[in-house]
Amino acid sequence: MENELENERGFMVHDLLDMGEEMLLCGAETHRVEDTLTRMGLAYGATHMNVFVITSSIMITAVFGDHFEITSSRRVDRIGGNDFRKLEELNALSRLYCSEPFDCETLHEKIKVIAKMESDPKPLLFAGMLIVASFCLFFGGAWYDALVGTVFGYLIVWLMIHVKDLFPKTMIFNLMASFVSGTFTILVAKALPFLHADKIMIGEVMILIPGIAFTNAIRDVLVGDTIAGMLRLVESVLFAFAMACGYLLAILFVEGIL
Repeated sequence: MENELENERGFMVHDLLDMGEEMLLCGAETHRVEDTLTRMGLAYGATHMNVFVITSSIMITAVFGDHFEITSSRRVDRIGGNDFRKLEELNALSRLYCSEPFDCETLHEKIKVIAKMESDPKPLLFAGMLIVASFCLFFGGAWYDALVGTVFGYLIVWLMIHVKDLFPKTMIFNLMASFVSGTFTILVAKALPFLHADKIMIGEVMILIPGIAFTNAIRDVLVGDTIAGMLRLVESVLFAFAMACGYLLAILFVEGIL
């Protein structure tokens, strides 16, 4: 009986690690992940929860009333993003569990269902086209620059949906995506001299630049999660640097072949 209880508690901590990993991959702040896992652990029956989260790792120690203590950790090395639909579902699941706790197997299945949810690509593609066109106009581009920019916005989001998983790190993907979009943008501008390649590329940058991650990093630092905030800040700067290098390489490549 005692072994069964220990196994169940270990399974619960494993579920919490799954929950935290999915939240991080959806773009949640580290403070939100820590708070959610702490509340769920206490709702399960733990008397004390120690949860430490950074962008690439989760550590949980759950202490129970019979002096039983379990510690587990998880390395998060998958590519994440900003999927707020999934994040909303995970938050709803955590609130439901805290109000009416259910068994570990049910929690595990619910987390798996949310993790396998796939977003409709059509709104994402439309948003990419709209972002490039809007910022192209905002920074002084003409209507025909914005029109051409919608094509490259579609291209970048298509790469994010269908190609990003093939790259082990976001830095490499940002380098590739910016190089591909920058190369085609400059080639089109060479063929159609009335286009402003710089204005179109400014719009493209707005899709790839890690603005939300950078904002979350500053927030983490301000609320006291200094380590997580600094790691996310450095990560954001490196992502932006890789993107800038991609556009620079595109300019040098096109200038070199023409």
